[in-house]
Amino acid sequence: MSILIDKSTRLIVQGITGRDGGFHTRKMLDYGTQVVGGVSPGKGGLSVHGLPVFNTVAEAVEQTNANSSIIFVPARFAADSIMEAADAGIQLIICIAEGIPTLDVIKAYRYVTEKGARLIGPNCPGLVTPGQSLAGILPGHIFKPGRIGVISRSGTLTYEVVYHLSIAGMGQSTAIGMGGDPVVGLYFIDLLNLFENDPETDAVVMIGEIGGNAEELAAEYIRKYLTKPVIAFIAGKSAPAGKQMGHAGAIISSGSGTAVEKIAALKTAGVLVADEPSQIPELIQSALNRR
Repeated sequence: MSILIDKSTRLIVQGITGRDGGFHTRKMLDYGTQVVGGVSPGKGGLSVHGLPVFNTVAEAVEQTNANSSIIFVPARFAADSIMEAADAGIQLIICIAEGIPTLDVIKAYRYVTEKGARLIGPNCPGLVTPGQSLAGILPGHIFKPGRIGVISRSGTLTYEVVYHLSIAGMGQSTAIGMGGDPVVGLYFIDLLNLFENDPETDAVVMIGEIGGNAEELAAEYIRKYLTKPVIAFIAGKSAPAGKQMGHAGAIISSGSGTAVEKIAALKTAGVLVADEPSQIPELIQSALNRR
């Protein structure tokens, strides 16, 4: 089982004729993802890696029956690309592009939800259901099929945690990099709910960081609704207040959003919190043994 993507996912690449779009299309094809075409306005009729290129998402959907899209366009075009995909009936939209103005993301996210679609990102590495489908820029070789769900605000921390899981023999059902901007699409609560209802996910790893209150809200949701074990790691314990650290969303302000506050909220909700990513497999095993 998986959430969001699997072997049946039919993916189009918006920005396929660009450097990044073309490069990662090849990587996704090599992984086995069912990439069915690409979109690049004014370049319809071309072919990239043997895939047809269309001028619009609507045309691509009509010709390929695509149900998902991944966006590799420059920031100034990304919000419009998200809304175009939703308007064409795409159900899952993954936006890799970074540097999109927050107000543009708010507008695009609202449009996506009105259309009944789902958005991952922006400024995210994408997601993977190991052995089935990869949509994004994740290093596919480190992921192994299994029963541990992974949700992360950080791309590189996702890779580190998954590496430790895989070498410990703990494969992943699906791993999602949500993105590190202040406003993104599906977030902790949405994804925790999907994993809770996935019969082939036994436990969930949640990777958070300083800034905002998403982890605290997730902790309250876990306390009320989650029956599966959740293991967490929060980055940024040594970050000084008022200083942005890496992601646009990773900034502590007005005395809130600190790692200490997030860890305390999670522990109160019964979540096991790792001090280091390498501890996560041991904590997962401990939690599963207690069930």
